[in-house]
Amino acid sequence: MKLLVRNLARTTTEEQIRTLFSDHGTVEECTLVLDQATGLSKGFAFVEMPDQNEANTALKTLHHANIDDSKIRVKYSQN
Repeated sequence: MKLLVRNLARTTTEEQIRTLFSDHGTVEECTLVLDQATGLSKGFAFVEMPDQNEANTALKTLHHANIDDSKIRVKYSQN
């Protein structure tokens, strides 16, 4: 199940996101989206969790969590 994580602080790293979601289950893939021109974070990421129950738990627990002084939003990815 693929999750979209939005409203990330520009300083949040892919490793921080992976660790955060790993507390709720297996993370198959984590991709922090970067600006091609600057190499800086665009403020969102995709997290793939193979187990639907774990993904649901992560979504419910982490939606509106405060990470690096930003209240993140987690939802199911459309793609």
